[in-house]
Amino acid sequence: MITMNAIIGAIVVLVSVIGGFLLEKGNLHVIIQPVEVLIIFGAATGALLIMSPFKLLKEVAKGITGVISPKHFDKKKYVEVLSLLYEIFNKMRKEGIIAIESHVEEPDKSDIFKKFPAILKNKRTLDFICDSLKILLSVDIPPHEFDNLLEVDIEANTAESSHPFHRVAKIADSLPGLGIVAAVLGVVLTMGKINEPPEVLGHSIGAALVGTFLGVLGCYGFVGPLATNMEHQIKEEESYYQVIRIALVSYVARSIPQIAIEFARRAIPESERPSFTEMEKIMKGKGK
Repeated sequence: MITMNAIIGAIVVLVSVIGGFLLEKGNLHVIIQPVEVLIIFGAATGALLIMSPFKLLKEVAKGITGVISPKHFDKKKYVEVLSLLYEIFNKMRKEGIIAIESHVEEPDKSDIFKKFPAILKNKRTLDFICDSLKILLSVDIPPHEFDNLLEVDIEANTAESSHPFHRVAKIADSLPGLGIVAAVLGVVLTMGKINEPPEVLGHSIGAALVGTFLGVLGCYGFVGPLATNMEHQIKEEESYYQVIRIALVSYVARSIPQIAIEFARRAIPESERPSFTEMEKIMKGKGK
């Protein structure tokens, strides 16, 4: 699903800045400087290539695309994963932990997992749940060690997911400096025209200053907000896996399925949290 927020926001920035300039009787031709754009954003792209291995460049591209078509960790997604976990916990409680072995070994063939196609399609979520349950099948692990294990998994994945955001944030921070580089080059060219009439010099200096303008605008109007949006999505995804972790750990700590799910429900951000009554109705339906 495509969100229009990023697109609308970019349009608002451009309209506000250029519109304000035009309202002050500014000459639009002066700020249209393709060479300045080439210097600033070409250098920024080169810096990104220097600081990023090829694999990370693909992740950066995916992260930027994700701002336009983001994953939404909404109430529906939380209800779905809690419903899946409740069914698994119920089966373990009634039939013993060995009853879920075939389900976690081949989730695509599991009658439980097949009820939740969105989770089956999400490899990371599927692996996180199944690998965690496989640990319980393999060893008798204390709850606190199991909790630490899941935390390590979440931290590692969050750290990896954060690399593209950090790269984009660094590029945003570099843009004002690269704008100054473009402006200095413009001043150098202007010095070569020192014998020209004042109107020629004025136009040349104005064109040079556009470099600083473009660098600052690119940083605070576009690339900086883009990085912030990417960071927000990373935090949303981390919250989702923390909810799954809490449900799993609570059950391993000998909570009954309903209480384990309630612990997890309380960890969901309030804006997306299903009510107690909603989850109770769902669990009663699954328990039949």
